[in-house]
Amino acid sequence: MKNAELFEKARKLLPGGVSSPVRAFGAVGGVPRFLVRGEGPYVWDVEGTRYVDYVLSWGPMILGHAHPEVVAAVKETAEKGLSFGAPHPLELALAELIQRAYPVAERVRFVNSGTEATMSAIRLARGYTNRPYLVKFRGNYHGHADGLLVEAGSGALTFGHPSSAGVPEEYAKLTLVAEYNDVEGLKALFAERGEEIAAVIFEPVVGNSGVIPPSEAFLKALRELTRESGALLIVDEVMTGFRLAFGGATERFGLSPDLVTLGKVMGGGLPAAAYAGRADIMEKLAPLGPVYQAGTLSGNPLAMAAGKKTLELLAENPTYYARLEDLGAALEKELSEALTEAGVPHTINRVGSMLTVFFTEGPVRSFRDAEKSDPELFGRFFHGLLAGQ
Repeated sequence: MKNAELFEKARKLLPGGVSSPVRAFGAVGGVPRFLVRGEGPYVWDVEGTRYVDYVLSWGPMILGHAHPEVVAAVKETAEKGLSFGAPHPLELALAELIQRAYPVAERVRFVNSGTEATMSAIRLARGYTNRPYLVKFRGNYHGHADGLLVEAGSGALTFGHPSSAGVPEEYAKLTLVAEYNDVEGLKALFAERGEEIAAVIFEPVVGNSGVIPPSEAFLKALRELTRESGALLIVDEVMTGFRLAFGGATERFGLSPDLVTLGKVMGGGLPAAAYAGRADIMEKLAPLGPVYQAGTLSGNPLAMAAGKKTLELLAENPTYYARLEDLGAALEKELSEALTEAGVPHTINRVGSMLTVFFTEGPVRSFRDAEKSDPELFGRFFHGLLAGQ
């Protein structure tokens, strides 16, 4: 079948024809590609068209599609059973690799998605501090839990308001929304409400609204203000974990979080995520403490096998991240040269293998800056790449 035929059928079976909204091409128009095969850096759609895959399942396929050693590990595990709903030795092996990468990960709890990881880490922070408020930053995405689907009001220091139907206004008000990289706004927020804040959660490199790196002053203020107020600092590394370095953004920027959330690369392409942190915080979780969280498929052996083999391969090759850095820099240079030659205003933000072209004259340091990017130009760029132009 053709992509268009499948999409027409999908719209009669799935809301919008997709299982996740961004797959519907709503922002750029056109027909989504139904992908059926991947090998290394390439994917093929149902029509047999081959693409160079710069998305790589939004990060998890850091070793490329169908890496033979990862596939073999999953097959070997599957032959012994798909799920037990009981402890499995592979959980311990993967947890040890996470501890190796993240010194803060004194205890690790496995879940099935990034949303589960962030949602659970926030509940844990509230249970540990006995405080109600969460701070997040405009343009940062931490999954689709109710308290995270909020947007800012007119000021930099503001209560959250629901950005999705189905989120009660009263619940959204427990989230305070600030501007990314705005040190003074963050200081003002803590001066006013610091004693009520349970945690600050942030993307150490923004990905959802395009790549936006943090400033050194912003990172310093985050750590100092949370420590002074008794709030916890949650670094959301679902996207950046094991991608920007083996220890993710925490290693790359020298961060000292209280809790870290992980996903994507950590699962090697299968549904797996985790939240981890200091033992005194993590042991507030059931069955040791009063903060409840559970999951029938958490620590699923197939996902643990894929994650373990992926992280082992990354850890065993010390040149891997340097190679990613070189490839990212080369792509940035060639894109910038081509767009400059074509007379297209643009800014490229890159951190390692994460890269975004903003069709606006820079710099882009916040979500407000990112909003200036020309969506019509981006749509043309997007479809030009799909067409191989």
